[in-house]
Amino acid sequence: MADQMHQSPQVSSSGMNSSPSAKDSKLSVKDLVYWREPKKTGVVFGVSLILLLSLATFSVISVISYILLALLCVTITFRSYKSVIQAVQKSNDGHPFKAFMEKDICVAPETFRKHVDVCLSQANSAIHQVRRLFLVEDLVDSLKLAVLMWLMTYVGAIFNGITLLILADVVLFTVPLVYEKNKTQIDHHIKRVHTQVDSTVAKLQEKLPNVVKRSKAE
Repeated sequence: MADQMHQSPQVSSSGMNSSPSAKDSKLSVKDLVYWREPKKTGVVFGVSLILLLSLATFSVISVISYILLALLCVTITFRSYKSVIQAVQKSNDGHPFKAFMEKDICVAPETFRKHVDVCLSQANSAIHQVRRLFLVEDLVDSLKLAVLMWLMTYVGAIFNGITLLILADVVLFTVPLVYEKNKTQIDHHIKRVHTQVDSTVAKLQEKLPNVVKRSKAE
């Protein structure tokens, strides 16, 4: 009994020690977006923005080829440099990338199946939503989609896909930080807009026939 009493605090303490690390790994993306670590966020933001600007200027094949060529130049140069150093110093250090080559990078079957199941579930949900919207199960939702697609035609006439990705990248790394610093004011305005939208939708539903009104059972 005494051994069990001594073991239980150790188990609980280990569980408490493991939970913060798991929490930190889950919040790593959030930390980047909210600039918790400015250096890492700056590197990620800069690299992603440069990549998108490169794709906007050059073709995808050219960008990928240049990236892989630059990587090969770095690895070949470093490999040759280490080989010369080892020959001059007559050392047997071995391959400079040995630690990386021996590292296991295979995807576990359980992990692969888990992600496949998640993707399959999301795909099925998306298919059901598409069927519901395009077969007009709810007239209001279908009208919302029609208005959104009509607005997107104007967006597509002004911007292309790469430009939208560049804007999305800038927004991703700026809007959350601005929202965090002005949360109260922004939430107040969002609440007002949400109230007006709900009021407009309610008035629209009152004018629609009872057959196509939104179901209250949801």
